[in-house]
Amino acid sequence: MLPRIKQINHVRLYQSGPGDAARYSRLAAALTRPVRWDLVAKNYDQVIKYATAIRTGTASTEAILSRFTRSASHPAYQAMLEIGRAQRTIFVARYLRDRSLQREIEEGLNVVEAWNGANAIICYGRGGEISTNRREEVEMTALCPRILQAAPVFVNTLMLQDVLADAQWADLLTPADRRGLTSLFWQHVRPYGEVRLNLSARLPIAGPAAPAPRG
Repeated sequence: MLPRIKQINHVRLYQSGPGDAARYSRLAAALTRPVRWDLVAKNYDQVIKYATAIRTGTASTEAILSRFTRSASHPAYQAMLEIGRAQRTIFVARYLRDRSLQREIEEGLNVVEAWNGANAIICYGRGGEISTNRREEVEMTALCPRILQAAPVFVNTLMLQDVLADAQWADLLTPADRRGLTSLFWQHVRPYGEVRLNLSARLPIAGPAAPAPRG
């Protein structure tokens, strides 16, 4: 997923070469020093070695980073930082120029935030935090909210289908309105208090016929 950079107006852009400040005079206030490509070239083999280890799974990202945290001045680590600065500069420049990319990032993150926002309702006691190191309990804490989240999404989808099947709404909604529809809403969910289940009743919404509950 593409990131959304906070306070993008304070991000510093690194120059690809010494002449960029004069070439992009309108960006002079945001430009900083050039990328140290000489450092990247000298440590290129080491950087590729670590990147290959991460890609193939022979070493984890955490293990490699923990090795460099003890020696932040390591040349290979400094070369990785320079590559990261260059990549971030390219991404920020593309983001500021491409309006469609801005919309894509915003729409994708809105979906994720809406999905994660359900954790505040489902796991309101601890905010979704995992406070145990037991494998079975960790799996339960991670998997159960997924099921509880998927259930309202399914019900919301059926409710939206009922509304859209109404001819009045079908004529009222424009294509832009339909693109804005989502089943990730939780305002009608009551997270607190006592909930009594009636297994002999069904919600008055359309959907596949379900078998009658067992006595």
